[in-house]
Amino acid sequence: MGDVVVEETKRRGLETNDENVGKVANDLRRKEGMDAIARRCVGRIGLLDSPIVIVNGVRGLDEVKLFQAEFKDFVLVEVRAPDEVRYERIMKRARADDVKDFQQFLARGRREDSWGLGKAISMARYVIDNDGDLRALEARASEVLRRVEADS
Repeated sequence: MGDVVVEETKRRGLETNDENVGKVANDLRRKEGMDAIARRCVGRIGLLDSPIVIVNGVRGLDEVKLFQAEFKDFVLVEVRAPDEVRYERIMKRARADDVKDFQQFLARGRREDSWGLGKAISMARYVIDNDGDLRALEARASEVLRRVEADS
């Protein structure tokens, strides 16, 4: 979902840094509703020819509600990791729109909380702890996928 915001930031002629991407995300939500970014994703998802689609970056309850309304088999999975681990990973990936220090990281968290992130997380049917390496994440994600398929 963040790619949608980055694309809109570029379309507006702005540099893709944390501040601008955050402002655009806020602006989209303020002008078009709290599910604005999810609505932009729905059309893209509809173009995919796949029985399973993973959407990364849900940040609010209105987005969850929209996906539930649009996709009858929608399942929300929380992928969580401690703040320190998440911050370390952000520093390693070094994307243009990433935060530059821990204070910015915390500020981004507060911004996302203001969009209803906590309420969205509370709707998750499954949780994956992403506190290990990539192999551990893949194993945990595969297990959740098996559980989703078994519960369907």
